[in-house]
Amino acid sequence: MGDVEHAFHVFLAHLRAIAWLPVGYALVCQSLKVAARSRAWRNILAAAYPGTRVRWRSIFGADAAAAGINAIVPVRGGDVLRFYLVKRRVDGATYATLGASLLVESIVDIVMSALLLAWALQQHVLPGVNVLHRLPSIDWFWLFRHPRIALIVIGVVLVVALVAGLWAAARIAAFRRRVAQGFTVLRTPRRYFRTVVPWQIADWAFRIATVFFFLRAFHVHADVRNALRVQVSSSLSTIVPLTPAGIGTEQALAVYVLAGQASRGTLLSLSVGMKAILSAFNVVLGLSAIGLMLRTLHWRRVVEREEALEHT
Repeated sequence: MGDVEHAFHVFLAHLRAIAWLPVGYALVCQSLKVAARSRAWRNILAAAYPGTRVRWRSIFGADAAAAGINAIVPVRGGDVLRFYLVKRRVDGATYATLGASLLVESIVDIVMSALLLAWALQQHVLPGVNVLHRLPSIDWFWLFRHPRIALIVIGVVLVVALVAGLWAAARIAAFRRRVAQGFTVLRTPRRYFRTVVPWQIADWAFRIATVFFFLRAFHVHADVRNALRVQVSSSLSTIVPLTPAGIGTEQALAVYVLAGQASRGTLLSLSVGMKAILSAFNVVLGLSAIGLMLRTLHWRRVVEREEALEHT
């Protein structure tokens, strides 16, 4: 993580030069992004549980809490908390249905990411294979540099998958019904395109707007093209989140895709500074949501205690 530490020191050196008003605008856009995304998920769940009241504020709180935990815990550990919080607030909710609902939510994300990636490839924005190994802190290759740990990780994943498969097989009929329940909104395409897709498009619009304002804050030329370039690096950094919030990969890619737009020091400051500010904001928002919803910040203890009670 030496390259990340160097970039962070560069960010601190540029701290006085940051324009904080655009940072404020960026954080407003980040809040609206979480709101739009949670609204889309709320509508997916409302279709899955038509006889249950699904409060948007509960879904917003769960999404905010997950974003806060994911900012400091690798491999998206906050998603466990997200499911737990929603299961507590939505009567009759099951983890199978909640998991399936996130697959529905991912449809627009996959389409948008594919379009963005296609644009990046067409514009020759991304580095070629011959360049990747020279970029600092690309955490995708961490497992390849540690083959023994990679084998252990793969083995654990296979064991967990086998146990999960055996557990599901014993309850296959009920499991299928619960999974299918999560896809309910897709059975009425008009409802899906009216109540889910617009909110997810808004989510992506606010993502781009957030990047745009950070570009202005760090005095890098701000336009839609550069904002899309940074968003590509952000999206790719979360494909394999081996580090909290994808830090390292995004820092390396952002410097590459914006090469020539500003000095290397400014680009390093932008990449690490944007991630640091957003992560801190997400943590504060997430901890606030956890405190309000659980009346404690020790969420792991609450989850473990209630899971133990369910198995007794």
